[in-house]
Amino acid sequence: MQQSTTARIRPGHEGDLEELTRIYNHYIVGTPITFDVDPVTAEQRRDWLLAHPEQGPHRLLVAEQDGLVVGYATSSAFRPKLAYITSVETSVYLAPEYGGRGLGSRLYAALFEALADEDVHRAYAGITVPNEASFKLHERFGFKATGVHHEVGRKFGRYWDVAWFEKEMR
Repeated sequence: MQQSTTARIRPGHEGDLEELTRIYNHYIVGTPITFDVDPVTAEQRRDWLLAHPEQGPHRLLVAEQDGLVVGYATSSAFRPKLAYITSVETSVYLAPEYGGRGLGSRLYAALFEALADEDVHRAYAGITVPNEASFKLHERFGFKATGVHHEVGRKFGRYWDVAWFEKEMR
């Protein structure tokens, strides 16, 4: 694996919205990794971005290389009900040409470091099956498989399973 040593990890901001949307749309139109099925505009993603401030348990970190956003990691609300407030759902998305360089690991390491002082009890990740690279990434960061929702989403004319992983944060 080629290491990504030049990318800078930093909090995301509104100026990143176009590139974040470009990266996400790649996964919408070409993969089952997200269950969104129609490409989104930056304006449609604005509320999502604003739900990830620089402080607190819901974070957005971006990897920037040569002035271009090439990936991001988030911790988002797991569910909207108040009792879930100490649980987050995490994810990592990379521009396709930046996979396999260790950048996802760098983003996750920075994300979990940022969350270390937050009131987060558990982190969860839902991974569309198959996705061995994502399984390995999450396991490397201490996530444990907890179960599978079978045929829970339909995209590209077929049903997909989602494996759920959990990480104890405290």
